[in-house]
Amino acid sequence: MSVSDQTDPPTLSRREVLLAAGGLALAAAVSLGLSRFSYALLLPPMHADLGWSYFTGGLMNTLNAAGYLIGALLAPRALAAIDARRLLLGGGFAASVLLAGHGLVHGDLALFILRSLTGVASAASFVAGGVLAARLAGRSGGVGSGLVLGLYYGGTGLGIVASAWLVPPLTTLERSHAWQLAWLALAGMALLATITTARVTGSLHVPVRVAEARQAFSWLPLTASLSAYLMFGLGYIGYMTFIITLLREQGLGTGQIVAFYTLLGCGVVGSSWWWAGMLQRYRDGRSLALLNALLALATALPVLAGGNLVAAFVSGALFGAVFLSVVASTTALVRHNLAPALWPAGIAAFTIVFAAGQIIGPSMVGRIADGPGGLQRGLLVSAVVLALGAVLAALQKPLSGLAVANTTQRPS
Repeated sequence: MSVSDQTDPPTLSRREVLLAAGGLALAAAVSLGLSRFSYALLLPPMHADLGWSYFTGGLMNTLNAAGYLIGALLAPRALAAIDARRLLLGGGFAASVLLAGHGLVHGDLALFILRSLTGVASAASFVAGGVLAARLAGRSGGVGSGLVLGLYYGGTGLGIVASAWLVPPLTTLERSHAWQLAWLALAGMALLATITTARVTGSLHVPVRVAEARQAFSWLPLTASLSAYLMFGLGYIGYMTFIITLLREQGLGTGQIVAFYTLLGCGVVGSSWWWAGMLQRYRDGRSLALLNALLALATALPVLAGGNLVAAFVSGALFGAVFLSVVASTTALVRHNLAPALWPAGIAAFTIVFAAGQIIGPSMVGRIADGPGGLQRGLLVSAVVLALGAVLAALQKPLSGLAVANTTQRPS
């Protein structure tokens, strides 16, 4: 019996589950929506003000992903010793402080350091939130587990929508380094969201016993899905780093950019409901395969359509409706196929390959974009990588009950 079995009530009411899931969703809004995906809106003004190449702009997100990888690697050990909710909130408060730091500097080196540290804080919060969401899904009185997971990961869309409405108006102000005001506003929003999360997740204290966390976890049975998730990390981040820059180059104005990113963020929120049944049903890699294939289409569409406004908005809506559900699908895969004691290690494994892909992706696309073909060629490469991820995910089979149960325990 796990510690959570001993200390948590077996079920929560529907209202309690939805309230706690909403609090976790705000944490995801901070760790990804505000801390990472807001950068796509900030890249064009920072690129122009600071004289960056596409490679330098991409390198900022590469370093953020490198910090995220470090945080993901440290997360299982941290979760073996720290209450998951405490780690979640600590990462959120740290991200708030670091985002404020972005608004106080303008040198490349300082920004490199801040982007890296923000990645560490985001990973700590996001992995802890994934563990809490997985456990909450097991206590969901009348609420499907797929919906609980979808609400958590879909919360990133709230951060994207908030960024869409906060960032562009501030970056267009007539003042030096106007983009710094946007970072400060994002920090304030992150702080408010984290305080709210702390207030509504009091029932989710989930300490993890060291003995449980040290149970043997093998990556081998999940090779196909882990490889597919690596391709997802490589491919999606190119879109989320450079799509606003591409649309700016294609002539979209500030109002159209706000509408585009708002639509994308609303798609992320809506995905909580659209894909919940599929995530609850399939134990193999079919969900991951379908979602990667749709992302490949969404990524290629604005390039192939050559600046068509309708195509751009269809791309944003489709991308938003899918990309965070890919993350939710891996947590669902872990819940379906691994014993609860292995969920932290399983979620961390997927987070690690996700982060590794994101380290390479932005710089890769930026380097390609600096050459012939520009951003169009870079995003087409991202689309091809995502399509490869769909093929790999289709190879993932469900794990047998014997394989799941046959874990060994190392001495503590």
